[in-house]
Amino acid sequence: MSRNITRAVAPLTAAVIGLSPVLTGTAFAAPAPAPAPVVTRAGLAPALVAGRGARVDFAEQEAEHAATDGTVIGPDRTAYTLPAEASGRQAVKLTPGQYVEFTLPSAANALTVRYSIPDAPDGGGITAPLDVTVNGRDRRTMTLTSQYSWLYNQYPFSNDPKAGLLHPDWWITECSCVPAATTPAPEIATPFRPNHFYDEQRLLLGKKYRAGDRVRLTVPAGSKAAWTVIDLLDSQLVAAPKVELAAANVLLFGADPTGRRDSADAIDRAIAFARRVGLKVYLPPGTYQVNRHIVVDDVTVVGAGSWYTVVKGHQVDLATPAPDGSVHTGVGFYGKDAAAGGSRNVHLSGFTIEGDVRERIDTDQVNAIGGAMSDSTIEGLYLHRTKVGLWFDGPMTNLKVTGNVIADQIADGLNFHTGVTDSLVADNFVRNTGDDGLAMWSEKTGNARNTFDHNTVQSPVLANGIALYGGTDNTVSANLVADPVREGSAIQVGSRFGAEAFTGHLWITDNTTVRSGTFELNWKIGLGALWFYALEKDIKADTRVTGNAFLDNTYNAVMLVADWPVKDQYSITNLHFKDLRIDGTGTSVLSARAAGSADFENVDARNVGAVGVNNCGTFHFTPAGSEFALTDLGGNDGGGTTGAWLAPWELPNTITCDDRPPVVAPPAPSAW
Repeated sequence: MSRNITRAVAPLTAAVIGLSPVLTGTAFAAPAPAPAPVVTRAGLAPALVAGRGARVDFAEQEAEHAATDGTVIGPDRTAYTLPAEASGRQAVKLTPGQYVEFTLPSAANALTVRYSIPDAPDGGGITAPLDVTVNGRDRRTMTLTSQYSWLYNQYPFSNDPKAGLLHPDWWITECSCVPAATTPAPEIATPFRPNHFYDEQRLLLGKKYRAGDRVRLTVPAGSKAAWTVIDLLDSQLVAAPKVELAAANVLLFGADPTGRRDSADAIDRAIAFARRVGLKVYLPPGTYQVNRHIVVDDVTVVGAGSWYTVVKGHQVDLATPAPDGSVHTGVGFYGKDAAAGGSRNVHLSGFTIEGDVRERIDTDQVNAIGGAMSDSTIEGLYLHRTKVGLWFDGPMTNLKVTGNVIADQIADGLNFHTGVTDSLVADNFVRNTGDDGLAMWSEKTGNARNTFDHNTVQSPVLANGIALYGGTDNTVSANLVADPVREGSAIQVGSRFGAEAFTGHLWITDNTTVRSGTFELNWKIGLGALWFYALEKDIKADTRVTGNAFLDNTYNAVMLVADWPVKDQYSITNLHFKDLRIDGTGTSVLSARAAGSADFENVDARNVGAVGVNNCGTFHFTPAGSEFALTDLGGNDGGGTTGAWLAPWELPNTITCDDRPPVVAPPAPSAW
């Protein structure tokens, strides 16, 4: 597919690969200067996404820009491949003895490495070493693992690479058939649909290094991993641990900071004491083993910082299923159930929650944060390897979720589920979720007046970066969404999953998406970076899509779909597009596969690969034209291979339908 900004690998000079200087006459040759570091955001030059996404304190460096003697893989957007799930759709593959070396762009004492190593032949993962040196010394060894990656098969997936189809009665694209209803039965190769390849690990370096210092990641010669893929390195300067003196210190209540003994009861005691006397609860530096939910209400729990305070647990089998259907429990901080009144005045900050979730069981309550929390704040947490980072079951109100990092989840990053109102999700960084990165799901009771603002969502393996399922007066603003892998979009507006209708208004404002719009396996069509989907109800709220940038779209920038069985029942109307910049579409700017209408003002497009408006309506192809109508309010400029993207001949509802247009990979995005 299309390429990003220049992906050249730095020359392998003697200085880069660590050879001794060459002796010439009586003097040593000066070492070659270190290659200039290439800092990106979501795999793009930072200037292209200025003002969008989470404001973070680390610098992202893609491995394909670094010095290496390994092999650059990608670019590729084909699902079930290592490049497709990599940030920017490229990475570096190393075999034992090979390295990739990054030049620090600024002072740093901490690193995050995003990587993939093979699964065990029968599933379950392996471990393998990775050596880390700075300037050729100060060696440390990280132990990488694939125990939390590598899923297979159909939803909700399997850990067994050799398993047969989980749902042989489902239609699959691989044979364009229902295997159980097909004679002779098709042979389905295993492993079937491998996915969720990547994981990440953090490393404190123990000292501060300067800009220009070189961090080398080397696979030791004895590694049992046949290959190691390095996707990127995040580097940052972490402040000293935070100390809270006027607080209920969990150590005084018997918590074990070595992680050898379970500390859940001790933390409960500290919380109970703190509530009685009006203190915060403090988790000093250390690793605290917790294998169940910590219930929080009217309490503040603070750690020394997410790099220093880790609350880590094992997934625990339940002897009998819980009333909510859970068959496991695990580490998590939970508000009380909404049915019991929920929790209020909860404030969590400054620690890591490290889970042990290796399979997707949707009934399991094994989320890092859960329950209902009103008038509460969650800030500065690192949420890793749980089912969902934050899953809230309302009704609840006035929650602020800010400045968190959510990584390597089996399902969603965050979900506002059922009756969440007047709440804010801002400046969160979400990477490698197994489902929607951020979602508002108005099941049974509508969400209202919530805002997702200035978040970054990267590489959701399944589904969408940001998803809105019903709701009233919600806002999605100034987010950066990159690299959804399959069956989803950067932003989806969906009438589905039993959601209440969209009512009032919906603002989608000043967001940037890149390399978005995936291939929908069941329909065998390409989606849009922004996807409106009418499956269960009309979508007719006042929807304003304003000031967004849709960059390097794999297929369409915007797609409107009513599912085929209901295409004559539901429509998509009251859409208003204004002040958009669309740079590169594999197919069209707009693909309409529904009845409805929209208007466009000051929408500039370039590098459009197919007809600007692919208008199929509801596929009746009537003499009166398509069932979807477009209004040109002026200022709509640019186009591509077929001329102006919004040409007079396309208006108001000319049928221009190409069910599966060929894809023309656009050039890399550039400054407008």
